[in-house]
Amino acid sequence: MTLPDIATWEHEVRTWLEAEVGRREDLGHTPDLEVFRDVTPDQEIEILNRVRAYRRARFDAGYGALTLPPECEGAGLPASFAARFSQIERDYAVPPSTELISVTTSLVASAVAIYGSQAQRDRYLRALLRTDLLACQLFSEPGAGSDLAGLTCRAESDGGHWRVHGQKVWTSGAGHADLGLLLARSDPHVGKHRGITAFLVPMGSPGITIRPIRQMSGASSFTEVFFDAVAVSDELRIGDTGQGWEVAKATLAFERQASGSGARQKGGTFGDLLAVARRTGRLSDPVVRQRLADIYVLAELRAATSERVARAAAAGQAPGPAGSVGKLVASELLVDIGEYAIELLGSGAIADHGDGAFAWTAHVLGAPGYRLAGGTDQIQRNVIAERVLGLPAESRLDVGHPFSEIDRR
Repeated sequence: MTLPDIATWEHEVRTWLEAEVGRREDLGHTPDLEVFRDVTPDQEIEILNRVRAYRRARFDAGYGALTLPPECEGAGLPASFAARFSQIERDYAVPPSTELISVTTSLVASAVAIYGSQAQRDRYLRALLRTDLLACQLFSEPGAGSDLAGLTCRAESDGGHWRVHGQKVWTSGAGHADLGLLLARSDPHVGKHRGITAFLVPMGSPGITIRPIRQMSGASSFTEVFFDAVAVSDELRIGDTGQGWEVAKATLAFERQASGSGARQKGGTFGDLLAVARRTGRLSDPVVRQRLADIYVLAELRAATSERVARAAAAGQAPGPAGSVGKLVASELLVDIGEYAIELLGSGAIADHGDGAFAWTAHVLGAPGYRLAGGTDQIQRNVIAERVLGLPAESRLDVGHPFSEIDRR
């Protein structure tokens, strides 16, 4: 395949964005500092409708799946083109995305493209990439977060169907999703990593109950999902029976790469923090300047790490453990920015005085959660130590034993 001339391609992208949404105007308003959006269900539907309309137009224009091959509804371009498209988008009035949209197009659609059957690709891939269908990620459980392979939600074979029993937690957007990418234990008599199978579950199926989780920031962007003998056709199995852990690893790699990238902005930025220091008249303080410099360096490291991962993807390398570096740096950066913003603002941040300072509380309350979302900091450090640095793996007493024989007390 002959790649388009990048300068010509960028001009075409800007022309399309100009006609579709127009340029972004700097109105001097308070930036969006929320890490996890706090909106009502009706507001969330309105947000989803706006971004879905844009995503459909983008897909129809040929910019919806830039890196996927043509047989998977994509443009077959290197990841560098996708990264450049995201950079260009920032200059235009693109509707802000949501976690559910990102999970649908970047994670679930990718899993279907890689592991789905041809029939599943024909039925779901275009609809997911175009956001005609929305999909959530049903991975974490109350007793299986960091140790995802220890999940106990079970899928029991029933001829051409499976019966799913169990619970999932911390699921973004489940109440608005049409489908869910589910991991369930299909064989408890083999090792915990080998007995997991992945499914694409219709979220309106009888036996599914969805409950919102109220966070300390006030938001309810996460839910818990219960499965009571939910029937799932074997035609909705993603990959082979027992291949679920492989599907999960690939999906999580895409998630960590996206979480650590500069394209998915969450909370306040270094620029927002710098504006706080300038507004409070603290820029001449050498101690403040040193702290700002430290955070600026971390922000640049995050950007450089994201670029390195993008270049690797452009060279044809699948998302790997390097994405964990970006995710870890992104989490640390969010926390550092929020903590220092509050230090600069002092008591001015604890009440709404109409100057925008109080908005930083949404960042501060949400940032610690980002150390957990998309893979905990501890898991990222394990991945980096073992798969990047080649250090000895930590002792795992449950490896090599049938899951049914593992003492999980």
